[in-house]
Amino acid sequence: MSTLQVTGASVVLGSTQALRGASVDAGPGWSAIVGPNGAGKSTLLRAMAGLLPLAAGEVRIDGENIARLSPAARAARLAWLSQQADTSGELTVREVVSLGRLPSTGLLGALTPDDESRIDRAMRDAGCAAAHDRRLAELSGGERQRVLVARALAVGAPVLLLDEPTTHLDPPFQVAIVRLLREQARAGVTVVSVLHDLSLALLADRLIVLEAGRVRAVGASDDPRIHRELVDVFGGTVRIVRFDDRWVVVPQLDA
Repeated sequence: MSTLQVTGASVVLGSTQALRGASVDAGPGWSAIVGPNGAGKSTLLRAMAGLLPLAAGEVRIDGENIARLSPAARAARLAWLSQQADTSGELTVREVVSLGRLPSTGLLGALTPDDESRIDRAMRDAGCAAAHDRRLAELSGGERQRVLVARALAVGAPVLLLDEPTTHLDPPFQVAIVRLLREQARAGVTVVSVLHDLSLALLADRLIVLEAGRVRAVGASDDPRIHRELVDVFGGTVRIVRFDDRWVVVPQLDA
């Protein structure tokens, strides 16, 4: 099990301060980063992945400063899915998912039986095994997204960072991805995802609520205080209600 700790992280993008002194601990379990557009959600996730230079602060994985890890060491410990991943090219689905094993095999290394097994499992878990021999360019947006999720799973890293993993997915596959993230978390993986769908985010173990580049609140997804903070950062335009055994977000049309 791994922990990911962000302490006082600030990020400047051009003339914009996109992240302002953000501090958060992400341990085993599933954390969902939420907030309005421009709050800094993707910036925080990219900072966690070590993909952005920090103007201040630091990110540590299991106590080690991520900035001091080699690219290979970081790639083995952090699996990453970007919001706008490259989906072009003529690679087949299996070939794309196999790229997730590069941190273990290296550029010239051959896949071992264990690698092949991990690839098979990642495709099954992400729901793309049936398309294993199709080319990525032939797939729909939702099908490609499942392939990219499988590629991240194939890494087998103890930390899984995903920016909008349910993009382009219809409801059944959104549910499948949520179940998958829960299973990964139960298996001891530290999962952190950015989600715009607040009802899906409320299925995570904890929420990281951002506003204007700052961490507004962190807490359990069923915590009434977190619900109040979430409603507040969206200007009261939503409300959170209990439906059967889960919390859902609905528009507050008279706000």
